Amino acid sequence: MTPERPFLFLSARPEVEAVGPEVESVRRAMDVDAGRLEHVRLDVEPLGDVRLEEFAGVVVGGSPYNVTTPESGKHPVQRRVESDLARLAEAALERDAPLLFTCYGIGVLTRVLGGTVGTRHGEQAAAVEIALTPEGAADPLTGVLPERFDALVAHKESTERLPHDAVLLASSAACPVQVYRVGRRAYATQFHPEVSAHDFIARAQVYRHHGYFPASELRDVSARLAAASVTEPQRMLRRFVELADAVG
Repeated sequence: MTPERPFLFLSARPEVEAVGPEVESVRRAMDVDAGRLEHVRLDVEPLGDVRLEEFAGVVVGGSPYNVTTPESGKHPVQRRVESDLARLAEAALERDAPLLFTCYGIGVLTRVLGGTVGTRHGEQAAAVEIALTPEGAADPLTGVLPERFDALVAHKESTERLPHDAVLLASSAACPVQVYRVGRRAYATQFHPEVSAHDFIARAQVYRHHGYFPASELRDVSARLAAASVTEPQRMLRRFVELADAVG
């Protein structure tokens, strides 16, 4: 029997206390053993040459970086991270490899593909209702979700104009582009599909001074998150694994 190929998870969080919990949230949501999820911290080391054929699929996590920050204002590490992710996206699209960019990653992918990222549709840390488009309901990945479900968001920027040939799969009231697909197997989500409300409360504590909500409102934000029922988005990651494994 052919051994299962690992998945690659790329993170870009300089805040070390957020890194481990993010990796564990992704692994748990994907429902894979720890040995099957290889992790690279792009904020610490360059990506190098990735042999995509060695991986079943690639997942890109979130980050406090913003692609809309003027290039002159970006730290050299951020510029390298975005260059590495752009190179990865181009290679994955060329190979038709399974790829899932989340939160910060959707901004990187949108720019690589010629779409527009802006700050008009930011969302403070909260659970929001996501609605699938008809295309989303029919999609192999998002079609496993209800047509309406709650997901966790916290972002200052978002996709304002879809890349050419991108298929819109889901929206929220405040953010028109929550999920899209390019080609057959490349996906991007604005919301965080990996986290539970408990995970997100812990993450909010780490990022309380990063502008996702007023720091003085941490207790209220945590209470709202604790009261939220967010169970569906994690199914996306389990489904991503199923679809990637089926590619062979």
